[in-house]
Amino acid sequence: MTRWTPDPTFYPSPRDAAGAPAEKLAYVAAFDRSASRPDAIAVIDTDPGSDGYGRVVGWTDLPHVGDELHHFGWNACSSALCPTAPHPHVERRYLIVPGLRSSRIYVLDTKDDPRNPRLVKEISAQELAAKADYSRPHTVHCGPDGIYVSALGAGTGGDGPGGIAVLDHTTFDVRGQWEHDRGEQYLAYDFWWHLTRDVLVTSEWGTPSMIEDGLVPDLLLGRRYGHRIHFWDLAKRTLVQSVDLGDQYQMTLELRPAHDPTKEYGFVGVVTSVEDLSASIWLWHRVGGEFAVTKVIDIPAEPADPAALPPALEPFGAVPPLVTDIDLSVDDRFLYVSCWGTGELKQYDVRDPFHPVETGSIRLGGVAGRVAHPSFPDEPLAGGPQMVEVSRDGRRVYVTNSLYGSWDDQFYPDGVGAWLAKVDVDPEAGGMTLDPRFFPHGDEFRGLRVHQTRLQGGDASSDSYCFP
Repeated sequence: MTRWTPDPTFYPSPRDAAGAPAEKLAYVAAFDRSASRPDAIAVIDTDPGSDGYGRVVGWTDLPHVGDELHHFGWNACSSALCPTAPHPHVERRYLIVPGLRSSRIYVLDTKDDPRNPRLVKEISAQELAAKADYSRPHTVHCGPDGIYVSALGAGTGGDGPGGIAVLDHTTFDVRGQWEHDRGEQYLAYDFWWHLTRDVLVTSEWGTPSMIEDGLVPDLLLGRRYGHRIHFWDLAKRTLVQSVDLGDQYQMTLELRPAHDPTKEYGFVGVVTSVEDLSASIWLWHRVGGEFAVTKVIDIPAEPADPAALPPALEPFGAVPPLVTDIDLSVDDRFLYVSCWGTGELKQYDVRDPFHPVETGSIRLGGVAGRVAHPSFPDEPLAGGPQMVEVSRDGRRVYVTNSLYGSWDDQFYPDGVGAWLAKVDVDPEAGGMTLDPRFFPHGDEFRGLRVHQTRLQGGDASSDSYCFP
């Protein structure tokens, strides 16, 4: 695991990362909604010159059922090159793969056979609970002093609070709970950081009982889902400030800080407003000595024939955008916003982060639209662009279509299917086009649904940098 020289996929700056070679493989979390078969990591060929381009070329089944793979991440990344990093010679070799329902965490080795990752360690739900007092592991980030894993629930004694557990970079043992003083923070979801400013940021979704069986209308209308983001002292592990977006803005989910380490701003997506079903994007930034949050993008609901809507939406006669993921290109130029409800992927130029300009849009699926991929025009699609991953050079965007099993069933009750699309981007002018050669879907995923994608060598949402 230890190298004499740094891993060649580590880059000191986002500029260096953007100039790196293109990925040849993508790893995709695939899960069985019925929990009767094991979940898997599917491996997709992303090399346009390969005979297997756009196809599933590798597959690793996990040993148990009922995990519901969701988000996952690399054991190490460019943060290992930060001046304070105590591990500059680790490798980007292992995928850290949590089961959101089972609370297990798997460690898969991709080095010897990248197309067929090998399971080398399993962390049980009992170990996670005993050592960190957390359950329902969610987001994984490689930090300068360990592997950070957010969790939605407490390990013992109730539904919450959620927070962050830390794993050892070398042994993958659970070190313990990250927070030293969580203050008023209770709900958890995503996290990321400004490493050079010793700031960690967290967001909110809900506790396990609030999300596991689907969206609960009473909780949504009662404004009980998360609507705050939190700012922490990364070194001291203490909560410094919480900012409330307003309780009408339900579910502050994905966090995307600027990759430029000299900047101290970032974007957070809000799934929906209970006042008008719109979605929104907010910018966090410094005002004086404290953080403020400003709404910079509003995305309205779209009118629809109630007959085309699932029962949950029929009374409204409209489809909410349901912004469930966002991603920021490594050069901090383009923000991608997935509207899972309407089936739209939006692209914004955010060089002026306070005034985003929409520069592109594509449609696939959607609750009412069911827009087909141009390569398969006779196949209406369910789901919509959901998880978004951007290549380091900003030229390729990958989108998958499943949100979370029980939520899929509410919004797409006739089935969500499984598909992965690739979008080609002009990194200078913007705009997006679907790659007609790249659309693994349906039976290629062996009856499983697909969620997050990770790219070989790193991507826009995996690495953080300490040099501009």
